Amino acid sequence: MTSYPRYAIYYAPPTRKPLARFGAALLGYDALSGNDVAFPKDAVAAAPDWHELTQDPRKYGFHATLKAPFALAPGTTEAELLAACADFARQPREIPVIKPAVHGISGFIAVVPAERSATLQALAQDCVEAFDAFRAPLSAEDRARRKPETLTPRQVEQLDRWGYPHVGEDFRFHMTLTGRMTDSRQRPILAMLRARFETLALTSVAIDRIALFKQDDAAARFRVIKQDALTAR
Repeated sequence: MTSYPRYAIYYAPPTRKPLARFGAALLGYDALSGNDVAFPKDAVAAAPDWHELTQDPRKYGFHATLKAPFALAPGTTEAELLAACADFARQPREIPVIKPAVHGISGFIAVVPAERSATLQALAQDCVEAFDAFRAPLSAEDRARRKPETLTPRQVEQLDRWGYPHVGEDFRFHMTLTGRMTDSRQRPILAMLRARFETLALTSVAIDRIALFKQDDAAARFRVIKQDALTAR
């Protein structure tokens, strides 16, 4: 059985920046403030059921996963996790910079890097490893929820080692904008989202911070409880 509260280490763009406003509006939720946000009119025009279409990603807020959600390991505390986030951020490192693009992946639409970044892959794996001491072991229920029968042998191994299958070579940075949909339905929505994204004129995004998100219980949305700026080497 899943234990609560749950925590996650995510990337979330700085509040009040165009990318943060873009994602919060499309999901209808700002995880930084904890407030609902009105949907853009063009999104609702493209999909009258936009509220339902974004229901799943809304629960998590606009983010990219670096360390997937976990309950705290026995003997660890939220205060210790907060301190570990600060310690991690103080370690000098190369800051990943991506060229963002909007693409369909695995049936949903997300903001992703236009090109694979070894620096970003390394940051994600560092997060996976650095915070694993705070992760409670997966319950049988949580492991089953990941559908290991659909995973590759390597992903099953990663699920059992790190509590999440999509790490290492299987990690793909993405900031989800919609739930899953059929290819035919995705095409016009993808076109609308790309047109909206182009108005931001974002040629690069620095992945220069980590955010600690918290979910109080199964019915609650994740919210940001702390952000730490990474230290550039």
